[in-house]
Amino acid sequence: MTQLIKARSGKITYEMKQIATKEGVTPELVREEVVAGRLVIPKNKKRETDFSQGFGAGVKTKISTSVGLYEDYTDFETELDKVDLAVELGTDAVMDLSKDGDIDKMRRQVLDRTELPVGTLPIYQAAKESQEAKGSILDMTVDDIFAIVEKQAADGVDFMGIHAGLKRSILDKLKFEGRTDGLVSHGGQILAGWMLHKDSENPFYEHYDRLLEIAKEYDVTISLADTFRPGAIDDSLDRAQVQELIILGELVERGRDKGVQMMVKGPGHVPLDQIESTVQLQKELCHGAPYFIFGPLVTDLATGYDDINSAIGGAHAAAAGADFLCYVTPVEHLDFPTKEDIKQGVMAAKIAAQVGDLSKGYQKAWQLEEEMAQARKELDWKEEIELALNPKHAEEIRSKRNPAGSDGCAMCGEYCAIKVVNEYLN
Repeated sequence: MTQLIKARSGKITYEMKQIATKEGVTPELVREEVVAGRLVIPKNKKRETDFSQGFGAGVKTKISTSVGLYEDYTDFETELDKVDLAVELGTDAVMDLSKDGDIDKMRRQVLDRTELPVGTLPIYQAAKESQEAKGSILDMTVDDIFAIVEKQAADGVDFMGIHAGLKRSILDKLKFEGRTDGLVSHGGQILAGWMLHKDSENPFYEHYDRLLEIAKEYDVTISLADTFRPGAIDDSLDRAQVQELIILGELVERGRDKGVQMMVKGPGHVPLDQIESTVQLQKELCHGAPYFIFGPLVTDLATGYDDINSAIGGAHAAAAGADFLCYVTPVEHLDFPTKEDIKQGVMAAKIAAQVGDLSKGYQKAWQLEEEMAQARKELDWKEEIELALNPKHAEEIRSKRNPAGSDGCAMCGEYCAIKVVNEYLN
């Protein structure tokens, strides 16, 4: 049975108890939110790990880090080092988005490397194997696609991005939409090309029940990917995006009816004033399903600084009710990320999540802020560094820039305003 089916039967699972303890809520609240579909626990039955994570209502906003093998970037140890770094920095999940090289080996090593939930996009591997075996992505069969879904589920993947909302009817209308950037989803591009070549419906939509049976068997959480996400600010909330969102809402209900846990992936490039309405629209149309946000990027001009760009959008999205933020690195749109880029992306997403949780009124987020304020008031540098979102980085700066060991900061030194005022008040 899946976590959802167990929750419906009234059972509070070990995983629900773990999450409740970690989040500072009751196990019954966790169970109720799972029943409602507003909270998911991505944990494949095959994973031999004691760790559980919850994404959705009643818990803190989570973040995800992406790694993977691409074209010339197919060094396993480099990517696994990125996994280690992301875990050290506090990511809540890892996505293996490998498109080249030995995809099976990479996925299995990521699953062995971390206890965190691991996600994939199976269509990447299906396309790559079809290209190698048949000479063309367009020669993929429906069975080829679902064989990869089954294999990845059997390996222990906890959640999968699936472009099931890409219906042929929306794709046919896209040419009249007047979009600036058309389809920017790589998985969506693969499926769209296949559908047009075969003159067929999307296999994930047409054979959706087949997908749900696999997900139910292994308790894989389905993350319905947004094929028509806006790839430019200009395209935000156009008809294609909203039409797909309506379909995704229908697919969420069908998945839940089968006992499968469901998330929805979100845009994309969104101007700041449209973020709240975008999140509210998803929550309404998709029946409160946890919203997995990519970015959003609030300007198209921040090339080289898209980590900052996404932190602004992510904070607003989390405050509006988004549950899960996919990190974005500074080199988005430019290059394959290095370890330093990974660090910048993870930290930007962590800041955004904390800012969003404060706006949501999440108790543990406010408790940490209060503890930091007290540590600063008392000039307790040890506590202040431990409370920082990146303690190691804070410690490095403090040790390098305050060699004299002053109680105050390096800028104020003996004239520390906090110290002076504390002495006066005391």
